[in-house]
Amino acid sequence: MNNPKVFLTAEWRKLALAQYSVDKEILSKYLPQHTILDDWQGKYYVSLVGFMFVDVKLRGFNIPFHTNFEEVNLRFYVKFKEGGIWKRGVVFIKEFVPKPAITFVANTLYKENYQTLAMKHLWVEQKDQLEVAYSWKNRNWNSFAVTATSKAEDILAGSEEEFITEHYWGYTKIAENKTSEYGVEHPRWQVYPIKDYKINVDFGINYGDDFAFLNIATPDSVILAEGSEIRVLKGKKF
Repeated sequence: MNNPKVFLTAEWRKLALAQYSVDKEILSKYLPQHTILDDWQGKYYVSLVGFMFVDVKLRGFNIPFHTNFEEVNLRFYVKFKEGGIWKRGVVFIKEFVPKPAITFVANTLYKENYQTLAMKHLWVEQKDQLEVAYSWKNRNWNSFAVTATSKAEDILAGSEEEFITEHYWGYTKIAENKTSEYGVEHPRWQVYPIKDYKINVDFGINYGDDFAFLNIATPDSVILAEGSEIRVLKGKKF
């Protein structure tokens, strides 16, 4: 029997994440009510994230032609205190997928900011090396590519990789005084040590003038995580 609290199940695989330190004032306008910015050692990050959705099921059922697809998003990190406990989550600036039905469901039910674009990906697995690239067409083609060693490693406790990957809540600003929250469940991930990366992205066109300065910025870190099976839980509003 399906768990009625589970809205979507899938696998997230080969997650490429590039972290950029930004001024907290830039992010403040995007903060959902009741959340505060979460920092890593005094840095407020946005992450450019590309990955594959694999074996997607909505309420336990496959959606024809929408089982496997790419996603690229720009997100930042927040926390919300409930019952004396801090819940660590992410807020998305915008999310790109190639499937209009996914955009419709996400924007309608979760009030997210999805956009449907032409997308493609490349995975090249060799004995000693792993190449992963995600591309999307927004006026022109944009791409995020990483090269890593082929052996995944455990994420160290207290590391930046742990901070980036261990946020298990999504928060959305659906109005000035209204926030939606949903949970994401997954086991602890492994990461592949990065050898090289290339980011060819027009951040202004993709994510707005607030982030255009990232066109000439160097990321503070780049991560490639293997990912896992995930479960997205039904949300609530407050």
